[in-house]
Amino acid sequence: MAAKQPTIAITMGDPSGVGPEIIVKSLNDKHIYETSHPFVVGDAKILKRALEVTNVELKVNSITKPEEAVYEYGIIDIIDLDLVSEDLPWGQVSPEAGNAAFRYLEKAISYANEGAIQGICTAPLNKEALHKAGHVYPGHTEILAELTNTKDFAMMLSAPGLRVIHATTHVGLMDAIKKNNAERQYTVIRLAHETLQKAGIESPRIAVCGINPHAGENGLFGNGEEEEKIIPAIEKAQAEGINVQGPLPADTLFFRAKRGDFDIVVAQYHDQGHGPIKVLGLEAGVNITVGLPTIRTSVDHGTAFDIAGKNIADELSLKEALRMAVELAPENES
Repeated sequence: MAAKQPTIAITMGDPSGVGPEIIVKSLNDKHIYETSHPFVVGDAKILKRALEVTNVELKVNSITKPEEAVYEYGIIDIIDLDLVSEDLPWGQVSPEAGNAAFRYLEKAISYANEGAIQGICTAPLNKEALHKAGHVYPGHTEILAELTNTKDFAMMLSAPGLRVIHATTHVGLMDAIKKNNAERQYTVIRLAHETLQKAGIESPRIAVCGINPHAGENGLFGNGEEEEKIIPAIEKAQAEGINVQGPLPADTLFFRAKRGDFDIVVAQYHDQGHGPIKVLGLEAGVNITVGLPTIRTSVDHGTAFDIAGKNIADELSLKEALRMAVELAPENES
């Protein structure tokens, strides 16, 4: 039985941003079609405009469902939702673009829920545009979780030599500390363990960051957050045979993980985890939503309105996200 290439839906993201450009640049790589069946969910007119801007010579094939796609290098298959005007300006926040970005994702999720695809790869959306359109979510992750009825999920970031999974993400620092608790810690540790096992690591080595400097240093710093919120979760996971250590000081832990001591780090809040990843390689970073019924990967950068439409945007992060989606997609046989 030969493994089938996974079908991956690529959402255009905010059509005013760099998403359309990095999509056409990525799909100009023949290797993408040798490992997967990709199609785009977006607006065909915007995709054609991106082809003109980037001087990429590919054809656009508008379809109404994944089964109509040809999945052939040289042709970009696109579910054309026709949601934005032809003269939509590059690089500007607009409710029109924000709503379109939400609808592209919504359509891709519907295919995932139907079992028609094995993964979703998302180009960036703009949170301000999303909110102006009436879709008040912190970001992609929360939309995906709600539309797939997923309770336990987490954001995982990957860069060359380092993986990080977050206990909290898009909330203020004080709220992140307040909302953090032992139950959430355990859930994130378990999700990290299960995700890396599916990726082929038999016994993933997991390290958990402390919340306070020096992981509290036995109560010297903070108000006992490590003892209350982290240690019970680690002990519970260890009792179940999960290979996890911590809490460990964040100022040295990321160095140790990059050195190869650990397979993944549990970060306690947004900047604690995002900072090291982006220092290692903003262009090659990948954002992965863990715990969903289908794999979802994304670029680890924003809509870059300042360079949208100028053929400057680098597609490396999207290509890495596509590669990761293929790597983590469930195996299919024919």
